[in-house]
Parts: sequence; structure tokens; C-alpha cells
Amino acid sequence: MLATKSRPRLPAWRLGACALATLVLAACGGGGGGSDAQSLSGKGDNTPFEIRTLSNRADLISDGDALLEITAPPGTINSGVLKITRNGADVTSAFTPTAKGTLMGVVTGLVNGENVIEATVRGGPGARLVVTNAPRSGPVLSGAQVTPFYCATPQPVAAAGSTPATNGSGLSGQPDANCNIGTEYKFYYRTTATAGSGAGQCSTALPDPVWNSNGSTGVIPAAPTPPANGCWKAYTPGSTPSDMATTTTESGATVPFIVRVERGTLNRGIYDIAVLFDPAQGSTALSLQSGWNKKVYYSFGSSTGQPRRQSRTTVNWTSLEEQLKRGFLVAQNSMTDSSRNSNRVMMSETTMMMKEHIIDTYGQVKYTLGTGCSGGSINSNMNLSIMPGVLDGVITTCTYPDSETTSLEVGDCSLLVEAYQKPALLSLWSSMSLTQADVNLRKGAINGHLDQTACQAWFNLFGSNGKAGVFTFRQVANQTTGAIVNVGVTNNCELPNTAVYDPANPVATASLPRCNAWSWAESIWGKVPGSPAANDTRDNAGVQYGLKALRDHAITAEEFVTLNETVGGIDRDSTARAARSTADLVALPIAYRAGIVASGANLAKTPIMDLRGWDDSLVPANQPLGAFGVLGIHHMWFSWAVRDRITRDFGDAGNQVLWRWSHGNFSLPPGTMGLEALAAMDQWLLDLTTSPSTASIEQKVRDTRPASTRDFCLHPSNPAVRDFDTAACDADPALKPSLSPRQVAGGPRSEDILKCELKPLDVADYGDVTFSPVQWTRLQAVFSTGVCDWSRSGVGQQAAISPLTFMAGPGGQPLPAAPVSTKK
Repeated sequence: MLATKSRPRLPAWRLGACALATLVLAACGGGGGGSDAQSLSGKGDNTPFEIRTLSNRADLISDGDALLEITAPPGTINSGVLKITRNGADVTSAFTPTAKGTLMGVVTGLVNGENVIEATVRGGPGARLVVTNAPRSGPVLSGAQVTPFYCATPQPVAAAGSTPATNGSGLSGQPDANCNIGTEYKFYYRTTATAGSGAGQCSTALPDPVWNSNGSTGVIPAAPTPPANGCWKAYTPGSTPSDMATTTTESGATVPFIVRVERGTLNRGIYDIAVLFDPAQGSTALSLQSGWNKKVYYSFGSSTGQPRRQSRTTVNWTSLEEQLKRGFLVAQNSMTDSSRNSNRVMMSETTMMMKEHIIDTYGQVKYTLGTGCSGGSINSNMNLSIMPGVLDGVITTCTYPDSETTSLEVGDCSLLVEAYQKPALLSLWSSMSLTQADVNLRKGAINGHLDQTACQAWFNLFGSNGKAGVFTFRQVANQTTGAIVNVGVTNNCELPNTAVYDPANPVATASLPRCNAWSWAESIWGKVPGSPAANDTRDNAGVQYGLKALRDHAITAEEFVTLNETVGGIDRDSTARAARSTADLVALPIAYRAGIVASGANLAKTPIMDLRGWDDSLVPANQPLGAFGVLGIHHMWFSWAVRDRITRDFGDAGNQVLWRWSHGNFSLPPGTMGLEALAAMDQWLLDLTTSPSTASIEQKVRDTRPASTRDFCLHPSNPAVRDFDTAACDADPALKPSLSPRQVAGGPRSEDILKCELKPLDVADYGDVTFSPVQWTRLQAVFSTGVCDWSRSGVGQQAAISPLTFMAGPGGQPLPAAPVSTKK
């Protein structure tokens, strides 16, 4: 079914502790309270009469319900004289007295738009709060949703002409026009079998596997079957299976290892929420399940994409057994999976909506911990930057700072990989009688990596991700020579090729969907005047590829000039062209203001644990002892980009923990490191959220950092011993961060300059390198408007003022002050 359309060093931007928690922290009033005290008892009592939302700001509520707390005059809470209404309807019965002398309750039935909540004492004073509610399907603040968008169905449906196939939702209900599907609950128990693939062991695969159709061909695969030896089995409440395991929670209670899985839709994504659950107990926001530790473990899915089809989340709750057994509530949503959604504001909005739903449904939380690898690390960090306060801390692996600046290396690598196969460079290298090994050394020096494979890996995995419409997929077929072959014709929307924009036929297909990240997020970027294409931040004007390699004499002046003559750029469809890529100037300040370029100032406010494994090369000879470099794109330098941004914007990176290793799998911390990180972060967040300090949030984060989170590395020569000497870790070739093509071109390691300011060519910038008059003339022709001046901030670069709301249109506006209740 088709969803209808819904309506020089940057100065650090600092907020106080309560201002930071703009979105969700109830300690600062939850966005809904006021401090308008008045004498109510006639005895000089200054108790404020106020209404507060506890699950989110009062103007960012969604899905028709909200957890509220009411402070009323002494003697009125249990007297029967207090009346609470929602848009005039009496909802007093929804509220229950609390131990601290307030009333708390979940108000349901909120209409879309403004709702008036009133609490009054019969014949006396009262309070009034306006609560603004958004629909379950969103949006709340990310602006108009992209269309067309194809809803998932109970079972996949085959494509029909230009109408795409649908994915299986994992739900029995049919979607409505906005992709809302009825929520369902299922119980599962953990068996006593040991997880593994050996005899008598069980599979941790989902008991209800994901069922997706093929997006480009529309082929429906055979219906999946649950694992025959699943670790998790369906549970019938009241039964006692003989193979049911038990677990001991953080409170010390030993309970049957039963979880309830809630599956539903929110912001057009399909979510799973799993938590220890006793079916004999009730469960509301005011009557919590005893097995839940009031902590949320939120997982963000990996990769990157922008398909126009609703699907289930890519994160399996069954993979989070260690969290579940300790009592964590684990949650994920397909719209917070990087492979399913490249609108990072909408992704952060979805995280906010999920957290609100959890609080409204399960109860108030102690903290929310975000986690993910690769694209999941992007979404973890971007939440901290785009909507500070939604996540209280993050643990990431395979870390990238954000999607917008990671795309700098992807784009540069893709251009370089193509340039290396063009006649100009091939002929030059041939004339120099270079061996293939010699050529590859040059490629590595220009790329900034150990060898040529890191850029080739980017090219193969994500080099086509920015393609706006139908394209011919190209792939490096030989990692040694870099030879490229055409594989097939496809698109990034997961739609039939006939149903998307075609750059080869731009006029006839102009109204069809565009499939790159900027068009997927056109509510954020806006459209190019007079064009259906979205504004775009990609730019390489003035970038001198191979500059450091030239200065280091790893390449010659002729190679440098030829490279920069040859590399070219792309247009907004990602079609190659001789001219350099140029960003739409209007998009650049949006990227910074909205926190889409991850802000060091915002990152400085949250505990960050970065578990960095090695994945820097696909050449076996260049891989450290015991390394498992399977993708070759998760380069170590990205962790230092995060650190450099925090240090620049705040002064130190004392909130960022860096544990690194080079043996084993880059995405799986070796030994007990993962569990140790979880335990350390748990202590950190509990100390932080209960700290009575009045210091800034940045300082509180640093003051509460546990000693167990000291930076360390594991050397490949002795991976059993932790080295806490940062200098020794940095000196190890297996742990030393490499560079990126743009850093080789002179850019900062923070890698957050989308478009550089320019300066004239100056021969003094090249050290002892000598250009012939002809070479210098050619270089002037390439850089006729100048070269990058990396001593200056980027074009449009500015401090983040996130969160922004895009409900009034692209570009975004700062949120106003959080609503507070007023006297009635």
C-alpha cells in the first residue's frame, strides 16, 4: 500500500544541564512544567500548581498519549476536589497519587495538534498546559515526509509493472494509508541449550525471520522458516516448559527467562521492543514489570541506504541476550536503521518518539543507552548532535562521526578509483615504466591509506549510494589492478527501474522519485529552485588530491598535475563530469546548524565509549597479526575525527573513551571487552544521572567518568595485555590511524569541512617541489578559482543550534522555549 503525504575554530555552543535536556529529561521539568508559584492554601504556602509532561516536551508529543505529573496544593491530592480534563473531558481517573505527593497518569486520546490539559480545584485555582500531539506515523519535527513510500504487508507482495514489491511486516494487520499497522505482542522463552552450531546447541536467529522481497526484481522468496533448534521458543503464558532457562536480574532476583516482544509501527518504521516479562504481572507506566531495570538499550542498524519501502528492523532482539538477561529493555526501529533511512533528522526524531512511547507504556527510565556499528555508530553519534538529551550515552564500534562527512571519503575515493583507470594516468604510469606494485604505492599515498584497497572497498560498497536515479553499477573486479567492470542496472530506491528518475531521460522522468540521501531528506535540505532535485552538500572544488604525497615525493609533479586534471567531479545525480563537484550553498549552513555534521560541542555533553577494531586494508600482507579485515572501510582515523572535534569545540575530549585492538573481528570486541564496556557505561550513567552537582553537563560527564574507562589498546604482538600508554599505542603501526584523501590534500583530521574556502595558488605551498612552466600553467587551469585554504573554517561552517524543527519547511528553525503550564 502507498503511504499518503503528511503534512577559524568554531565557537563551542554550550547549554546548561537543563537546557541540554531540551527534549526528554524530566529532571528539568520534562518540557512541560513551570515554576509559577502561587499562594494556594491561604497560609502562605508557595507550592506551585503545575502540570508537566514526563515523556517528552509538551510540544513534541506523539501517538496520542503522554505521561503527565501534576503538582497541586496540599490537601487536594486525595481529597476528591481535584479535577483533571483533556479538551474538556474528565480524565481524573487516569491519575494516581505518588509517594512524593504528586499525581501521575497517562492521558490518552490526544487529538493531532493542540490539546488542553487542565487541573483545577473545585471553586479554587488551577493550571493549564497545552500539549501538541503528532500522529503515530509522524512527523513531529522533521517536516513533510517523502513520498511515494510503500507500506509493508503481512506477507510480501510481488511487483506489478511499475508498482514495487512489498516487504513482509511481521504483523498480521494490514497497513493504513500512512503505514500504521496494529501493534502485536508475543512471548518467548530462552531455552537452556547453549548457543552455537554444534550438536545439541541452539541458534540465536529470530524465531520469526524477516521476510523481504527483492526490491529491484520484485521476486518473492520462499517463506522463511524458524530455526529448528532456536534458542528462543514461543511461550504460552501459564505454562512451564521443561527447557526454560532462568536468569538473575540486577536486583538479584532469579526469574524465568521470558521476554515479551512488542512489535508495531512508529514514524512509518516497524519496531521491536523486548523486555523480561512476567505475564502474571500487570504492566503500565505506573505499574512497572519487576524484571525491568528501568534502563533502555537502543540499537541502531548498520550500513546506509534510502529505500522507499517500509520494512522490519535489521537489528535482531535475539542477539541482545546479555542485555535482556540483566533486565534491560531493548528497542530498535527500522527508521533508525541506517540501511533503511538516510534522513538523519527523521532518524533522531524516531529515536525520540520511541523513547516517549517506552516511557508512556512501560514507565520512566533511568537512562537510555544508544549503540551500533558502522551505520549504527553514525546514528548513535548523530542523535547526540541533532537532538541532545535523547540518548544519555553511547557505546559504538566501527565508528564514524556522521553520514555527511563520512561521505567525503566515500566520494573522494570513488573519484580517485575511477581516475586511476582513465587513460591519462594509465599512460603516464606506463611511460614511467612503473610496476603494478609501484602504482599501488602511489595510490595508497594519494588515498592516505595503507594501500589501494581501502578506497576500492568504499567504491564497491558505497560508491554508488549517492546515485539519484537509475544507474549502471560499477565494481572493482581486481583489487590489485583496480580494474572496474559494469555489473548491472539498478537504483537505490528499491523500486522497479521504470518507477524512478532516470538521468538518461531527465525530462520524462523528472516527477519520479530520486533515490539519494539528499532527496530522501528533501524536507531538511529543500529543493533546487526550478528543479525537483534536492539541495546537496557534495563539493571538491579546490581540493588538491595527493598534496602530501607530492610534498613527500611519493608522487612526481607530473603525476600530481595529471591526477588533479583527471579526477573531476560529479553533478547532483552523481554522474561523472570533468568539472569539480559544487555544493548548493544554501545546504551548507543547514548541515552545521542542524547538527547533521556532528558537532563537537554537542558530542562533548555525553559519555561516549568508542571500541575501535582494525579494518583498514584488504591486502593480507598489510593486515596485522590475527586481524579480520573483511570490509576494509572502517578506518581507525574516524575515531580521532570525533576526538578532534570534541577537543576543538570544548577544550578536551574527556568524555570519549577509546579502546582499540587490531586482532580478531573489527566489529566484535575481543574477550570480555564488550561486557566490560557495558558495565562501565552503566556505572557512568547511573552516577551521572544521580549526581547532585550543579556543574555544567560537560563537566559532570567528566567528573563521573569511572576509572575503569581509561583509554587502552591491545597490541597484535601481545593481545592479552592492555597497554594504557597512549603514545605506545599510537606508535604501533597496527593501531596508528591512517589518513583520508582529503587529509592528504591538506584538510584537518576532524574532516568536517564540506566545502573549503579558496586561496590563490602559491608555489611556496609545495616545499621543495619544482613545477615546469607548462605544469604550473596546467595547474592554474585546474584551479582557476583557487585551492583550499584549510586554515579557515569551511563555507557555511558554524556552531550547531540543534535541535531544529523543520515543520515550517526546509532549513529548520530553533525550537522555542519548552511549554510550561500556566495559571487557570
